[in-house]
Amino acid sequence: MSSAGGLSRRRVAGASSSSASDDAPSPSWTPNSPSSNGTVATHAGSAFEGGSKVACDPRDLDQAQEDSRYGGRMPRLTIMEEVLLLGLKDKHGYLSFWNDSISYALRGCILIELALRRRIALVKDSNQRRTPLADRLVEVIDDKQTGETILDEALKMMKGQETDRMSINGWVDLLSGETWNVMKIGYQLKQVRERLAKGLVDKGVLRTEKRNFLLFDMATHPVADVRTKESIVTRAVALLTATTSAVPPSALDKEGTQCRVTRAVCLVCAAYAASVLDNAFGRLTYEDREAAFQRCDEVLAEFACWPFGSTSATGTGGGRRREGVKIGMGNSAPSGRESVLGLVQEVKREMNGEEDLSFQLIAGVLEVLSKLDSLL
Repeated sequence: MSSAGGLSRRRVAGASSSSASDDAPSPSWTPNSPSSNGTVATHAGSAFEGGSKVACDPRDLDQAQEDSRYGGRMPRLTIMEEVLLLGLKDKHGYLSFWNDSISYALRGCILIELALRRRIALVKDSNQRRTPLADRLVEVIDDKQTGETILDEALKMMKGQETDRMSINGWVDLLSGETWNVMKIGYQLKQVRERLAKGLVDKGVLRTEKRNFLLFDMATHPVADVRTKESIVTRAVALLTATTSAVPPSALDKEGTQCRVTRAVCLVCAAYAASVLDNAFGRLTYEDREAAFQRCDEVLAEFACWPFGSTSATGTGGGRRREGVKIGMGNSAPSGRESVLGLVQEVKREMNGEEDLSFQLIAGVLEVLSKLDSLL
């Protein structure tokens, strides 16, 4: 029977001659119902129930396995990129010319990021316990590429140095070019800030412009995605203005991100050492700014030692850049160390056991960054 449009309907054997039977599907029909000869009718090439899957990218499965292994998915931006974003001027697109700390701090962030991704850790040696944390040796535990160019370059250098392992302090110095050994000068990571900025351009966070500085033209990278930088500023401010032991949700990255609390701590500590944390406190009053700096000082002191939170209540001395700065918070405000110890407990939940060698490396890097003023 043909319709007015020229279409014809094929009648199925055993179907009723009534129009209601032709239009309504049989209630007993299933996608894989057996036919009269016993074979099962399947829908090849369909992703719906009863069909076969068209294709599968094995990299998707590998990524899912890696996320479950490391306790969550990797964030969109690395810690180095977030610290760089905090230091960049939004409209002008360049860092302060008077900042001598950020280059050294970014090299420390590279080690922190590799440790969080479980690529490097401290050497497991009982004799190393007596050695200062920053002088303990580093080893590569997984040489799989991360997908980030700078991280993979640093990881390749460290893998090639496995026969003559170096300490945390030594690697930060070598990657920064702060060494008197001419044979090791090739280990310096060059143009880290520019390469990080170009990576952020590829991710759509920054854009590239040319700006004239009297005698020469220089490529600048103004902020293109304001919301991304605003979220970083919000997280840093929320963490450092909290007065309770509970970690505010606004201070953390998206749910499901790997080591959210540890990354938040490393971000504020690295930004503090890089002298770019001032840019995040533009909306705070003078008293709130000083209180936030004091809390960041306390956070850095508690995480620049191992085990975390094992520093004395009176402070750590040389690693404290704002020693003696006290802000009157009233009798009802809890002590800063009590609120920081709540942060320590949250970080310990993200560790793989009490003796996590990757987290020990992070503590060693933070110890190096806490002494950055005396090094420079």
